[in-house]
Amino acid sequence: MKQIGILSDTHGFWDEGLTDFFSTCDEIWHAGDIGSLELADKINAFKPLMAVYGNIDDYKVRRVYPIFQRFTVENVEVLMTHIGGRPGRYDKGIMEQLKQKSPNIFVCGHSHILTVKFDKQKNFLYINPGAAGNSGFHHVKTALRLKIDGKNISDLEVWEKTRGR
Repeated sequence: MKQIGILSDTHGFWDEGLTDFFSTCDEIWHAGDIGSLELADKINAFKPLMAVYGNIDDYKVRRVYPIFQRFTVENVEVLMTHIGGRPGRYDKGIMEQLKQKSPNIFVCGHSHILTVKFDKQKNFLYINPGAAGNSGFHHVKTALRLKIDGKNISDLEVWEKTRGR
């Protein structure tokens, strides 16, 4: 069994509340707009980091992290990118990846809107953790954690904090 922390759109900011929330996690997935390689290194020093770059990330971040990550945790295949759209309206840039092989979990960021939904048409769990940073239109910072045991995905929890606090 693995406990996974999931976040996106930190834009170079690490809220110390995330340290507590992710303390029991085995690894952290970051769905882009990390904000700096220094922040990625800080997260990776705390917990193993699987990440993709986002549209605001500079060339330093893009040299280290790809636009897509496809990987397996336990018996669950994950596909992650920054700009992915949402169920029923996926971004055209992700459609080829989804056609190649459907994942069990699809993680993306970019919208700053926390959304978790099982897409019945594509047969996967769609996860957008919202935004954990201080930049953007969102008023509440969010992140997620969940457990993966074999093929089972369970115990989804949400971290939220009002911006400016």
